[in-house]
Amino acid sequence: MQEIQTADRAAFAPGGGVDMANHVIAQSGLRIGFDRRRSRGAGVNPSGRFEPFARSAFDDGWATLDELPAFRTEVQVETPRTIISKNTSPDISFDRSINPYRGCEHGCVYCFARPTHAYMGLSPGLDFESKLFAKPNAAELLEDEISRRGYEPRSIAIGTNTDPYQPIEKTRRIMREILEVLEAAHHPVGIVTKSALVTRDIDILSRMAAKGLAKVALSVTTLDRRLARTMEPRAATPAKRLETVRQLSDAGIPTMVMTAPIIPGLTDHEIERLLEAAKEAGAREVGYVLLRLPLEVSPIFKDWLLQHYPDRYRHVLSLLRSMRDGKDYDAEWGKRMTGRGPYAQQIRRRFEIAAKRLELNLERTQLRTDLFRAPKGAGVQLSLL
Repeated sequence: MQEIQTADRAAFAPGGGVDMANHVIAQSGLRIGFDRRRSRGAGVNPSGRFEPFARSAFDDGWATLDELPAFRTEVQVETPRTIISKNTSPDISFDRSINPYRGCEHGCVYCFARPTHAYMGLSPGLDFESKLFAKPNAAELLEDEISRRGYEPRSIAIGTNTDPYQPIEKTRRIMREILEVLEAAHHPVGIVTKSALVTRDIDILSRMAAKGLAKVALSVTTLDRRLARTMEPRAATPAKRLETVRQLSDAGIPTMVMTAPIIPGLTDHEIERLLEAAKEAGAREVGYVLLRLPLEVSPIFKDWLLQHYPDRYRHVLSLLRSMRDGKDYDAEWGKRMTGRGPYAQQIRRRFEIAAKRLELNLERTQLRTDLFRAPKGAGVQLSLL
């Protein structure tokens, strides 16, 4: 999105500013009209990076832009051949994960998973929030994969890419089916979500937690309802997420609050308040991740910031770049989650001091793997022949 790069240079140029930057984007035709993207996070819908063409809207004098329909949520069925994804990143604590859905209706403007929609020939912008893919055979695939000879159980992370409890889960119930398979096999699972819908499955999760097989993390980025509404338009409100932490904790399920991402100059002043709220809600552990802007996420986030918080645009980007070696993003392992430099160190110390004062992170929940028993499926039967 060359136009947004041009706008960014204009924002920092002598004699320029955010007004000039907004003008550049407005004239480019990239921005989608407010009525068409109401209650969505991204303000643009650029072509994916693998596409041979780019799209932009322009007024041809026939008022045809007024006739374009609003973005509505569409769900397609995806039937993958496998469901457990493996990773070898040293930055994260798990080596396998499941994603029941591709794309996410929550519409978090900063979501680092947005670029994955480009692999489907779709836009990481509004398409990511409105053109979703569901995997209804996920539970069946999972049962088959954990039944195979030689399978070694380790905690499966769910919600590390897109939210398994996004709105369409209410009717699709794919996550519920996955948990039923995991419970039957006594297989450990860790869940990350922004949704209160996770409380629907407290019955399963509490039984698994009693055996040391489940834990849940709620992502709470801000306590400011107005900011959350524009930044994470279809996710639960901050208060609702904290109430969800309370319900899970009361049910005996180990809970964690992730203040992720921390956005310098926009949400980092809330670190202490967020941890205090997490403690009060019953969370045992807390964690954070610094804002990540890989690939198309960078221009999408910049456009959002120019529209909603133009007065903070240069401050936010300047702080972020000071922690990313002058770049919007540094994907190097060991740096991408927390950044480096004086400001990154300040965030880290503030977080550690607040967590220590509140007696959080005294123990890390370790899930059990010794209870695992392979499901009675085709894989097990064949292994006896």
